[in-house]
Amino acid sequence: MTTPTDPPAHEEHSRREDDLLERIAAIVGRRTIPRGEVHVGDDAAVLEPFVGQALISTDIAVLGVHLDAELFPLEDLGYKAVASAVSDLAAMGGRPRGAVVAVTSPPGTDLEELHRGIADAAAMTNCPIVGGDLARGRDVAVAVTVFGECPGRGAVLRSGARAGDQILVTGPLGRSAAGLRRRRAGARLDDELVVAHRRPWPRLAEGLAARASGVHAMMDLSDGIGIDLHRMADASGVGFELSEVPVAEGATLDEALNGGEDYELVMTCADVGRLSLIFADRGLRRPIVIGRIHEDPAVRTFAGRPFERTGFQHQF
Repeated sequence: MTTPTDPPAHEEHSRREDDLLERIAAIVGRRTIPRGEVHVGDDAAVLEPFVGQALISTDIAVLGVHLDAELFPLEDLGYKAVASAVSDLAAMGGRPRGAVVAVTSPPGTDLEELHRGIADAAAMTNCPIVGGDLARGRDVAVAVTVFGECPGRGAVLRSGARAGDQILVTGPLGRSAAGLRRRRAGARLDDELVVAHRRPWPRLAEGLAARASGVHAMMDLSDGIGIDLHRMADASGVGFELSEVPVAEGATLDEALNGGEDYELVMTCADVGRLSLIFADRGLRRPIVIGRIHEDPAVRTFAGRPFERTGFQHQF
């Protein structure tokens, strides 16, 4: 029972919400804010002008869909939500400028734990969280909108592949899917492949190097090369002939083709030598040639056989 000095219920709720927002702001705002910018804490973020083209992308991560709550801590959902959104910038050859994060959750959700994962990804990708929102909902869901920029030449699109281009990837595939399989079998959270699943690394440096080298097309492998390469070919109006798919140690060929969430980059270019030199000059692993672009959109093969469209797709 309230007394005359007790605050009204709506004021008590408001104070609890404000306290939570202050704690979250302390978690995600642990970085130096550039002069002239305003990040978390106002009605809107204020960013200095972007250099070159501005990039904007949005991703949603839902607990139980993008992360198994029985196998992984909640903070991994926050990390993956930011990392997957930032990977979209890497796929364009861009660099991050900031992100806003909107979270829905049922009562009792440890939102501070969730935002610790968000803050980890923001710090590791140099993508500050500049604002966001909270709302009560049935499921835990994290929506991330990232902002980036492309200084100099324009962003790399998935629609620029040309006949005769070589197709390359930035690394072996299947690590994330193999990590999920191993975790389900009882592997520890610090298992190398399990970490690849729960804490993916957007290939920002590789995307910048690829753009500098003049690649014709690029995208990140979020749903598996078995479907993402078809998407690139569709956008470019071309076909392809794959000679190999590099399989990560501990993964299977099926996981490499269809597992998804590797966030390696697939790209096409005419001058592999220049691409390799720029990667080496920046201390990056040399991309792996896996095939070539064919002028006929109907030609889509792997090791000489038809390469069917496979991989992860949401069902609606």
